[in-house]
Amino acid sequence: MRWVPPGEFLMGSPADEPERFGTGDWAETQHPVVLSQGYWLADTACTQALWEAVLGENPSQFKGAERPVEQVSWDDVTGRFLPALNARVPGLEAVLPTEAQWECACRAGTRTPFSFGSNITTDQVNYDGNYPYAGGAKGEYRNQTVEVKALPANDWGLYQLHGNVWEWCADWVGDYPGEAVVDPPGPPEGRERVLRGGSWINHARYCRSAARRGFEPAYRSVYFGLRLSRGSSPRPAGGGVGVAGVVAGGRAPAAAPAAPAPGVRGVFKSFVDRLLKR
Repeated sequence: MRWVPPGEFLMGSPADEPERFGTGDWAETQHPVVLSQGYWLADTACTQALWEAVLGENPSQFKGAERPVEQVSWDDVTGRFLPALNARVPGLEAVLPTEAQWECACRAGTRTPFSFGSNITTDQVNYDGNYPYAGGAKGEYRNQTVEVKALPANDWGLYQLHGNVWEWCADWVGDYPGEAVVDPPGPPEGRERVLRGGSWINHARYCRSAARRGFEPAYRSVYFGLRLSRGSSPRPAGGGVGVAGVVAGGRAPAAAPAAPAPGVRGVFKSFVDRLLKR
């Protein structure tokens, strides 16, 4: 997992961003967000190996231990997978990230449409290369998922937040506010849960950092997956490099100062190793 420090960022997209969704259910109204606590986020989408190790099954269509698990609903994730995972690793407290946490991590300190800059290629992101972004060159259409570390990570060491599979977030879908907010949890109720990141089947515009979608919590698809988070922690003394510093050109620390629990990388590695050897 990677540590994302507390700080602030601009969520959503500016009015002049090409191919943005400016109105309707998926409006990307740009607004300042303050995240008062840092949090851990998995450096990849959840793999089929981990899902199968926890639940003893693999629902994915595109099989491969290091490919992302797909065909999982929000209900599957929160009602079955996370409780089983947390029961096996006491103190882990794995959850889904909030939509704001997800976008902050995806942007990795950038304000461009993608963490890689103003455009992407299929060498960077797994999307339908027949439909590039904003006049870009066409590229490969793989017509399937790829392994979770097959393509480059962003500057914070997080892989494939753009493309490959849409990732469930904790929030209900709702309109963005028009003003600054602190630690937004999303609406208290709703009909659909948030999905972020775009997927292998989508046009490039859907893979932008600000792009958002949602589906009913029970819905499964070959392009829906997840990424684990591990709660929030208060701002450490001394702070490290915050998100504001990263936006100004700094880099996020690779690990949290004074993490309050056993190292998550070690927990996940030993957990998966132990289960896969059974």
